[in-house]
Amino acid sequence: MKARTLYLFVALACLLTACKVSYPVAQQSGKEDMAYLVFVGPKDTYGNGKYPVQVDIDGTKFDAKVVKPKTANRKGTQYGVATGRRNITVTFEGKTIYQKQLFLSSQETKIINLP
Repeated sequence: MKARTLYLFVALACLLTACKVSYPVAQQSGKEDMAYLVFVGPKDTYGNGKYPVQVDIDGTKFDAKVVKPKTANRKGTQYGVATGRRNITVTFEGKTIYQKQLFLSSQETKIINLP
């Protein structure tokens, strides 16, 4: 009787290990070669996006919204930038408030804290 139950458990174990569950696998065809910038600053200075700053990245200029630090990770507007070494200059009301050379890697989100 004991041998019979032992064989039953061994057969059950073999049966369960022979079954394979296949879950769908998400396919990735490669990640974009982009880095992202988020501009963070005090709400009283920049109005939480009401007063945009002017950003110059290697001669390419655009206006960017500035968000307060608490919402930067959840609601911050991300700006896509090519990877590599970039010269970044941020001006607000005609004054340069941030100027730095950064190295941006693929899929990196760089938070730039403005005064």
